[in-house]
Amino acid sequence: MKEFDHPQKSEISLCNVLLALGDPIRLSIVSQLASESCEIGWGAFEVAVGKATLSHHMKSLRMAGLINHRKEGTRCYVALRPELESLFPGLLSSILKASHSGSEHSAY
Repeated sequence: MKEFDHPQKSEISLCNVLLALGDPIRLSIVSQLASESCEIGWGAFEVAVGKATLSHHMKSLRMAGLINHRKEGTRCYVALRPELESLFPGLLSSILKASHSGSEHSAY
């Protein structure tokens, strides 16, 4: 069974986290994960992308250190990494709050 690579806690950088959260699909995935207190299976995400694109976004989130990703049989499950809050206190909740309130602004 294939195991997924995850960065160590010491390898998670603010720059990579912010870069990953800069994509609206990935931000939506993280928002859905934040609203749950448990792992979510891939099929439960409400995103308007195909499986290959969802896989790409999950890999980006995993490699940025935002999610834990595990496979059980033929099913994949993801959850937010619990150490994110200790690494970047309040960051995720602030970004999610801003995105839900519609206060995100384009730089252009």
